[in-house]
Amino acid sequence: MSVRTYFDYVDPVALRSEYPIGEEFMDRFEHMSVDELDSLRQARFARAMELAWRTPFYRRVWSAHGIEAGDVRSLEQLSVLPVIDKSDLQASIEAFPPYGEMLLDSDNDGPVPSIMQTTSGTTGTPQPVLFGPRSREIQNVLLARSLFLQGLRDDDVVHSVYGFGMVNGGHYVREAISQYTRARLLSAGTGLETRSDEQIRIMVRFGATVLAGFGDYLRRLADLAVEQDVVIGRDLPLRMLSGAFSRDTKESLSKAWGGVPAYNWYGIADTGVIAAEGPETEGLVVWDDAQVVEIVSADPDHRPLPDGETGDLVVTCLFKDDLYPIIRFNTHDLSAVVGTACGELPFRRIAGFLGRSDNMVKVKGINVYPDSVGTVLAGDQAFTGEYVCIVHRHGDEVRSFEVLVEAAPGAVSTEEVGRRLRDRLGVTVGVTLVGPGETANMTELGLRQKPRRLVVRESSDNESASS
Repeated sequence: MSVRTYFDYVDPVALRSEYPIGEEFMDRFEHMSVDELDSLRQARFARAMELAWRTPFYRRVWSAHGIEAGDVRSLEQLSVLPVIDKSDLQASIEAFPPYGEMLLDSDNDGPVPSIMQTTSGTTGTPQPVLFGPRSREIQNVLLARSLFLQGLRDDDVVHSVYGFGMVNGGHYVREAISQYTRARLLSAGTGLETRSDEQIRIMVRFGATVLAGFGDYLRRLADLAVEQDVVIGRDLPLRMLSGAFSRDTKESLSKAWGGVPAYNWYGIADTGVIAAEGPETEGLVVWDDAQVVEIVSADPDHRPLPDGETGDLVVTCLFKDDLYPIIRFNTHDLSAVVGTACGELPFRRIAGFLGRSDNMVKVKGINVYPDSVGTVLAGDQAFTGEYVCIVHRHGDEVRSFEVLVEAAPGAVSTEEVGRRLRDRLGVTVGVTLVGPGETANMTELGLRQKPRRLVVRESSDNESASS
């Protein structure tokens, strides 16, 4: 008997029919009614729930809440189910190492093929993330859809700085572009995998037209391009940036790369891409045929919030019906629903990434989000855009909150930066100005998928509190 391997479990052509991309996507959804989309979503939700009830993790969690199979049959009943987050998955992994309770044992041929990556560890211990063949390829198709929405062309050369190793980013981007587009990919990875100065030379040598990655590192590469006297248009035919950018830093990032448009897309390791920005929209189009997005209050009640109000983004993956289901997963990323998609698409739009609720620090009774510091620095040539927040705490008491800000020597005063931060954050924080590159040891810019913006240090009892 022949051995069934990864692609025996998935039909890429059929997946593109279910989850179309490019012109086929617009042909399928552009004039679809809300009712027709809802019918499609309900059928996919039923399959995802069937898998979830066969998964030990969800059986245990839902049974503990008195929920039985069949109690939740439609998306209208979704709120009956409890919200879960990374802490629940980590507790499961600790109780049932090393994978937790998300694995299904096998089919008739033995263990089902799967791909394993981990989260980046930005918010804690890296967590194993498992992908079945079908859901993995749908994730890839959805990312290709996102890039086509943003204007990816067959003759593009995409230079990607998403990291490899155990994290998902670089592998995911490589699979999506190589398998579901005709663009050529330069898989450079982070500065740990390909030196930053060498990345500039690779871009120029192979004529990169699209840069893909996290905004912080792309900004670092833009500065290096200037140092190497690389001119956009003359030396580099760049025409587009695509990646994880905050809406406040997009404009400055575009300007740093010669004014080419910068388009955002949003997703996490567990879910793949959730939403993407296109050239004709404000906000990111949610792939509502594949993901259910809820915005809830960032408190234990998880109250549903009205459109326009910022809260935790909770996601349910409709396409994960072969392995590792995701049902009402709280990303703790802050966002808001900002309307419906442009044109005749029945999909909604979200504001994208607005910070993290679990990265909040309460300073003198005021909620401070480290990501908000970047908003203050964005677009001002006095700053490099790099910073790190250092919190000294004793137990739950915050004794000091200091921001190290990279700035050109003499370009701005500490007092001026402090005033701007106070106006934005609503509270006075400590400020120390440092030279370009001096925060890199703490943020690990270029070495991590996402730079570290918050460092927490425990203070001893005899250290005095400072403002």
